[in-house]
Amino acid sequence: MYLSRLILDPRTRRVQRELANPYELHRTLLRSFPTPLPEGERVLFRVDVDDNTGVPTVLLQSHTAPDWAWLGEPGAAHYLLRAPESKPFTLTFTPGQRLAFRLRANPTEKRWLPKDKNDPASEKKPMRVALAVLPVPGAEPQSVQERQRAWLERKGQAGGFQVMAVNIVAEGNLYGKTSGESRHALQFSAVRFEGVLQVTDPEKLWHTVQTGIGSGKGFGFGLLSLARA
Repeated sequence: MYLSRLILDPRTRRVQRELANPYELHRTLLRSFPTPLPEGERVLFRVDVDDNTGVPTVLLQSHTAPDWAWLGEPGAAHYLLRAPESKPFTLTFTPGQRLAFRLRANPTEKRWLPKDKNDPASEKKPMRVALAVLPVPGAEPQSVQERQRAWLERKGQAGGFQVMAVNIVAEGNLYGKTSGESRHALQFSAVRFEGVLQVTDPEKLWHTVQTGIGSGKGFGFGLLSLARA
């Protein structure tokens, strides 16, 4: 695995444009990898903005070593404040180990659209709904944060860890548009989880780190960062 860090120049129009549209940032970052992507590759990234300076940093995780040659092109002038950093890494875990974590996610739940009353042959269709919206009518009343924490705990049960403590920060909605003939609008509900987890299954947790958590992974969500607690 490889971890890269790009410190973007927030004064550059290209940076401003791509931060406002995660689809365009996703396309730019993928220029560092072969097309098509190697089999099994999963590129995950997250944008962290310094609260004091407003400087955005992209953390990017991949199986393949990225090639940052495109940063030397005229169109990438002043894209970064300093040269990109990239290094190989691997993680090993032990059962019961406690680790600090950070995750920017797009927590959603599946709901079913009702049948079309005008079409007897129609069937219910599934759709993904952000957990920031109202709960399903008739469900047990919970606050948005309670539902988001429950979502993370379910991911942990399947992903080899238990949430011990967590701070949940709603970062609002992100919007963007795809390009090409099938152009359509995008909307994601960004939530930052920071806290402490306990390892329950080392193999599953390593798999979770490599594959990410939740939906919207191609748009800056799902990268699980771990450090000593």
